[in-house]
Amino acid sequence: MNKINGYTEEEAIGLIEYVYTGKNAGKTLSYLFEKYGEEHNRAKGSVRNYYYAFLKKQDDSRVRRILEGKDLKAGSIQPFTEEETEELLETVVEGRKKGYSVRRSILEASGGDEKRMLRMQNKYRNLLKKQPERVEKAEREAGVTPAPFLQKRLEREIDALYARIAADLRRENEALRAELEKLKGEA
Repeated sequence: MNKINGYTEEEAIGLIEYVYTGKNAGKTLSYLFEKYGEEHNRAKGSVRNYYYAFLKKQDDSRVRRILEGKDLKAGSIQPFTEEETEELLETVVEGRKKGYSVRRSILEASGGDEKRMLRMQNKYRNLLKKQPERVEKAEREAGVTPAPFLQKRLEREIDALYARIAADLRRENEALRAELEKLKGEA
């Protein structure tokens, strides 16, 4: 079987045609990756990763042939520098200190540039997910209450704990009732 980065050549052609047709119909890449994944029993992230890896494999003549005549490109990834990350964090914390939402703070910082705003939002989400202590520290130092995301996460965890405890108590009560009924029947 002739494979390109783990997909058969036929699968690669199918994905590229699917994306090309979908983009021409005005669909977003995110939507196309999700739908293709559902239709082909693949994870959306896996489809996305394959697509970008495929586009970057321009040294392969099969890839060039499959992409011929299609205007599909992968922009280069621009990682945040430590200075940009710190500036983003300061911007969001300062905005939150003024009572702004994270989204509004980022919108203002991006100057209305949608691509920049999306990039900043994704970086901030990444910070919340992978470095929550860094975000909490910056907020604490600025005197800002915890971000709603972190508070909601904590509330969900507490609710889940209560639900587990309640379920355990219900089972224990049912067992005790059954035992009581059994004892009443023997008396």
